[in-house]
Amino acid sequence: MRKRNLTFRKVTAAVLTLVMVCAMLAGCGGSGDGGAAAGGSGTDVDPATLAFPLAEKAELSGLTNYPVGSESEPNNRTIFKRLEEQTNVHINWKTIQGDQWGDKISLEMANTKTLPDFVFNAGFGDTDLLKYAKQGVIIHVEEYIDKYMPNLQKVFEQAPEYRTMCTDADGHIWALPWIEQLGSEKTAIQTVGNMSFINKNWLDFLGLEMPTTVDEFEQVLIAFRDHAAELKAEFNIDGDIIPMACIMNDGDQDPCILINGFGEGYGDPDRGRHIAVTDDKKVICVANTEGFKKGIAWLHKLNEEGLIDPEAFTQEWSTYVAKGKSGRYGVCFSWDVANIAQVSMDDLIAGKSWVPLPALTADVRNITPQNGSFTSGFDRGRCVVTAAAKNPALVCAWLDQMYDPFQSPQNNWGTYGEDDDFDIFELGENDKGEKMLKHAWLGDASPVEVREAECVGGPLAILDSYYDVYVTCPDDAQYRLDWIKNVYTPDMNTKYVFPNVFMTTDDTKTISDLQADITKRINTAKSDWVMNGFTDADWDQLQKDLEAYRLGDYLAIFQKYLDAYYS
Repeated sequence: MRKRNLTFRKVTAAVLTLVMVCAMLAGCGGSGDGGAAAGGSGTDVDPATLAFPLAEKAELSGLTNYPVGSESEPNNRTIFKRLEEQTNVHINWKTIQGDQWGDKISLEMANTKTLPDFVFNAGFGDTDLLKYAKQGVIIHVEEYIDKYMPNLQKVFEQAPEYRTMCTDADGHIWALPWIEQLGSEKTAIQTVGNMSFINKNWLDFLGLEMPTTVDEFEQVLIAFRDHAAELKAEFNIDGDIIPMACIMNDGDQDPCILINGFGEGYGDPDRGRHIAVTDDKKVICVANTEGFKKGIAWLHKLNEEGLIDPEAFTQEWSTYVAKGKSGRYGVCFSWDVANIAQVSMDDLIAGKSWVPLPALTADVRNITPQNGSFTSGFDRGRCVVTAAAKNPALVCAWLDQMYDPFQSPQNNWGTYGEDDDFDIFELGENDKGEKMLKHAWLGDASPVEVREAECVGGPLAILDSYYDVYVTCPDDAQYRLDWIKNVYTPDMNTKYVFPNVFMTTDDTKTISDLQADITKRINTAKSDWVMNGFTDADWDQLQKDLEAYRLGDYLAIFQKYLDAYYS
């Protein structure tokens, strides 16, 4: 979902090797050259010698993470077994459980004596990339891309904006991206993350119409609350009825899509940075807007009336899902309701059981797309090559296999031909008789659970042009694309979103430092005010605090990059 291009600098192999030796002798402790070390002895390797499968088996080392409850040894996964056969490269993996990654990866990157050749599922932010680059822990890879990564080169040729999004201000690429195109501009699947869903079975049972205004929505929630006994009896529900469930300030589980209709209509589409872009191309903080103030006051009213789950301010994901799977929710928020509620794909496609809640009119009717969403799914820091890599050319050539258009969908979603109960794909043919991955029907199985059991993630690219050529569009993605296009896109009146930009080291650090205080202050106020209410004095104090936290400087940096993007 982000954006960059590249002007790379050519450096001789001798200089690269010398710098690398110096960096390794110094323990990769930061030579102050912005990470100019470009790896070991692989720079001059003839590309012809890297034709896969290699004549002799080679070994590389990698670090990755795995979802809780899934296979912890990557080499036991079918995808990596096949890749080893195809390349004759064996990967010695070290793994970290996904829920522990954030706590442990920084320690791994700090221990230069045990660094692997690459970090496969790094997920590094810009601050991380620039920090590790400056320390000499990771290497820039633009020259390796041009010499040894033909699959990624083809992606960049078809969609040059992604090379732009990967490149820093000095022309360096510090990481290999994850790219997932599913729609574009206002129909892109990422335009709405915290989608709101409403229990259509409950609506139908109580004879209620789909609400279109905030007042109608409130009355629907009241009906859910007041008819709890009938709902429990009719749908055999064990546990209290919860008219509206959410997790405040938790990304896609946050309920603030509901307040888009208040005031100016911006809502809070960027829960991490709390910024939006006006139609005049001005970057604003939504917590300065009248719509935010009125919207939060309305959410407090819903909470006072007992319509919001009391645990919405403290609960973990597992608790949120457990209650949802028990059938207790009237309204909930997530990327896909199938992850929260007990609902089949058949029902979702048919518009039964659970359906997306349309934009609610208050002062206006609007849905503000998420920032960065117009260029679809993008992670700039998905995979890095470390300064410990003795043969970075081989590392990059192997990682380039992930960008093969037949391989990327498997890494992203799962594979075919496994000896177990389910597969994401069946191996078929496109209309030209060429092999194509066809999504298998999952029935009542959770798409997330099936994918976590098979996929490997990492660097990859799936472009819109791949669908019906190399792979079919996932059923759950297709119905979500239809929801976006039919339910939300018509009400997306905002012209711009903040694009994916790669800021300089100084600006990235400043934004990171300022954002820590600004986001914490806004999120704390948001939760407190929805729970307990607030006064005009409280609102004024928030504005004073944000000013003290240098909100003006914060917005000015974003504005600088927005102006440059559109110049």
